Amino acid sequence: MRPILSKKIPVHEQVYRRLREKILYGELAPGQAVTIYGLVDELNVGMTPVREAIRRLTAEGALVFQGNRRVCLPEINQREFADLVFVRRTLEPKLAIMAAEKATAATIDEMREADARIDSAISQGNARDYMMYNHQFHFILYACAQSDLLHSIVSMLWLRYGPLYRVISGKWGTAQLADCHDETIAALIANDPKAVGAAVLKDIEQGFDIVEKSLIK
Repeated sequence: MRPILSKKIPVHEQVYRRLREKILYGELAPGQAVTIYGLVDELNVGMTPVREAIRRLTAEGALVFQGNRRVCLPEINQREFADLVFVRRTLEPKLAIMAAEKATAATIDEMREADARIDSAISQGNARDYMMYNHQFHFILYACAQSDLLHSIVSMLWLRYGPLYRVISGKWGTAQLADCHDETIAALIANDPKAVGAAVLKDIEQGFDIVEKSLIK
């Protein structure tokens, strides 16, 4: 994890962001535990900002307490996975349609840049960069919807879903992590919000298939 250097952002916020990135980008696997003292040493910060970050991430469902100042990433069973699939299928295409109606040429350029970085990460077998830029690709689009509520809900879903990709990439490599980003961009260029929603749905469906075949028993 990168050291905390910025003096412009409160330390507790920086700790939260760093720990959130570790979860979101697959640096921690489902069921993996971390300790408060370990994070304090790793980040070279006091215990208070670490506790605050853990409190926030626990409230978001990204961590669960284990006792003895330990927390872990929640593991996911078949029923929870089905629930996660249902909510993502329902919300993300809707959010994408809303976003497509407000997206600009600059939005498309940013998404193209993120997608190029995704391709580079796949070719290099870099799972963390793949996950980081894949998240960036989607949330550049979703931010255009200007819906704080839907954006926050989808963000929490990704926190639960992201760690699963670490297991997949470790088992199968990044070559298995396909996407429909070209279709999404083409639909944006064509100014077809429904097609954007369909492309996003197809994209996340591919991810569901990979996870289900690889992880869920």
